[in-house]
Amino acid sequence: MLITDQEPLAIDGGKPVRDRHRHPWPRWPIFGHAEEQALKRVLNSGQWWYVGGTEGVSFEKEFAAFQHAQYGVACTNGTAAIEIAIRALEIGYGDEVIVPSYTFIASASAPLMAGALPVFVDVDPQTYNIDPDQVEAAITPRTKAIIAVHLTGRPADMDRLLAIAKRHNLYLIEDAAQAHGAEWRGRRVGALGDLGTFSFQASKNLNAGEGGMVLSNNESLADAAWSIMNVGRSRGGKWYEHPFPGSNYRMTEFQAALLRAQLQRLPQQIQLRSRNAAYLRQLLEQIPGIQLPIEDERITCQSYHLYAFRYHSDAFGGHSLEEFLRALNAEGIPSMATYRPLYQQPAFAHHAARLAALTNGKITMDYTKLHHPVCEQLCAECVWLPQYVLLGTQRDVEDIATAIARIQKAWT
Repeated sequence: MLITDQEPLAIDGGKPVRDRHRHPWPRWPIFGHAEEQALKRVLNSGQWWYVGGTEGVSFEKEFAAFQHAQYGVACTNGTAAIEIAIRALEIGYGDEVIVPSYTFIASASAPLMAGALPVFVDVDPQTYNIDPDQVEAAITPRTKAIIAVHLTGRPADMDRLLAIAKRHNLYLIEDAAQAHGAEWRGRRVGALGDLGTFSFQASKNLNAGEGGMVLSNNESLADAAWSIMNVGRSRGGKWYEHPFPGSNYRMTEFQAALLRAQLQRLPQQIQLRSRNAAYLRQLLEQIPGIQLPIEDERITCQSYHLYAFRYHSDAFGGHSLEEFLRALNAEGIPSMATYRPLYQQPAFAHHAARLAALTNGKITMDYTKLHHPVCEQLCAECVWLPQYVLLGTQRDVEDIATAIARIQKAWT
């Protein structure tokens, strides 16, 4: 089934496995009449603002229900959602928040923006998600919260993390920016911990260009998040009363209407991605040098914002990850490298130095001395395929595996 011919690779002048012009990948975003009508509905209403509108409030309720949560607070983007969650929990200067070092910067910049200190821990080499053993070892008297990132749409080990948070009286925040519809033991992520956050940025599986959401099953925390989102107002309070410090993180009615329409498409898209991901796993398991994350029966739905695997260069003639990605893209398969370790980002060293100066050296963190071997290995070996490639046909999936097998054979 995998074509492993002796033709030159596309990067060497051969014919690619997939011609992107003749056989394009599914277009993203996917939209149609429903989205057009939703935007016209808001346009013609003259009510384009969240305050006093109906679309934002309706989307909050619909998305919360979809994720098995009681309360939703819509906001401007996923980064703001994490910042709102941090502030709703009253985490601030001198507090510590445990964060995986292998994730997008927003997971760690949010506590930083509140003045707290991100404490980085390594991830599990078999799941790419935060390692619960490392979490427990990093807890100090200043620890206030754990941020569990459901990376690539794969839920983190919520059994262990919830138990650790309860045992140490810590808040648990779920960064579910990539995990719309993902399930842990039949419950959708985002309301398993104290607060959960989502992104609706352009690449996400639920997309309005930008947008975010905070979910919770705790009414008081949801109200606090709403207040911070809406410049410190309180629900039912007077317009110019601001009992809490907040900011303007309001979603527009246009975004909310678009997301309501997109939400109707999401269940079918999740099913298609899951089916194609399972088939792709069967194919990639046959190729030497490609290592996949382990399967976990507790994950009853993985939403596959990204399809991730590890590339071992020794099985590809010693060719580097950069060379592999160039070759794979030349064959018509969109692919990319992943993050760099967050503790190597200058922003965190700058923040730590500032916090040390403000506290006369009582609170210090030297991020430059951190070394997380799993994180660094994943940054050097991990390959991502974007979610839209899993919205195609079985033949599309076979093209991915064929291209990788072709490269593997040519280089060995």
